[in-house]
Amino acid sequence: MIKYRNVTNVKEFMIIGFPGLPPEYYGIVSFVLLLVFIAIVFGNVFILAVIICERTLHKPTYMIFLNLAMTDLFFGIVTLPKIIARYWWNDMMCSFGFCFAQMYFVHSLGAIQSLILLMMALDRFVAVCFPFKYPVLFTNKNISICCGLCWILTFIRMTGIVLHALTLPYCDLNTIMQCYCDHNSVTKLGCGDDVAYVKMVAFANAMVTLLVPLTFIISSYFSIIMAVVKMSASGRDYKFLSTCAPQLFITCLYYVPRCIVYITDNLGIKFSPDARIIITMLYSLIPAAVNPVIYCLKTMEIKNALTQRFSNRKINLIFFFFLKLKH
Repeated sequence: MIKYRNVTNVKEFMIIGFPGLPPEYYGIVSFVLLLVFIAIVFGNVFILAVIICERTLHKPTYMIFLNLAMTDLFFGIVTLPKIIARYWWNDMMCSFGFCFAQMYFVHSLGAIQSLILLMMALDRFVAVCFPFKYPVLFTNKNISICCGLCWILTFIRMTGIVLHALTLPYCDLNTIMQCYCDHNSVTKLGCGDDVAYVKMVAFANAMVTLLVPLTFIISSYFSIIMAVVKMSASGRDYKFLSTCAPQLFITCLYYVPRCIVYITDNLGIKFSPDARIIITMLYSLIPAAVNPVIYCLKTMEIKNALTQRFSNRKINLIFFFFLKLKH
């Protein structure tokens, strides 16, 4: 029987990206990924700037939006530059340390986003179902503390998951069939008897990270819908759409594709490697790119703040030119 020693021979990992992609499409794919990266960075930086600079948006709901925009921004920065370089300059290699650092931030940011979505659902649940308790429970101070704990506790928890993966020896295989380093793709390359146990612990952690917040989110929105149904017809649509529609759409973007992937895996339905990678990229990056659009188009207070800001600037410019012409 072959005994694996606890020795890692791998010094670098090779990120393949889409294994079935012909080389003539590398330029197009890298350009599309660059556009997604630009959309994520500029869109989320814009939302961060609007919420920080506009004092009327210094409210608990928008502090939650602020933290969600931060996770989207950081996720794009962590994942996209390397895969863009892979298709632009054929730079497939990354160091052992870089790969594990990327894995750490990928899973940390994903787990933080799940908790932020839970806070978003609870925010709307209390606002709709217990409006008189909302100002007491959801203050800027309480939301800041809760968001800070989401970040700190998740980083601590993911440190254990990544350190556990580091206990595996990585003997010879170094090819990652994914667009970035994630736990499943990396630990597949480990050798020894503990690989199955490490993957089982990580899978259990992932299920808790997804299913526990999702259970509370579903319960919250179900309670909100029941409360909306009981409202008078005159205020029903406005109340629901103005408070819940953006958050519900963002939550669906995050959870539905992930649930599809996990359910199909458990049912034994297999995707091709390219199809699986495409689905993973869609549920990882599309929400980060479209969330700022949802904030701007579907959230009335942000729309009003932007409209007021641009209207004031337009009036100031007209007044400035009028004074110039007068003199």
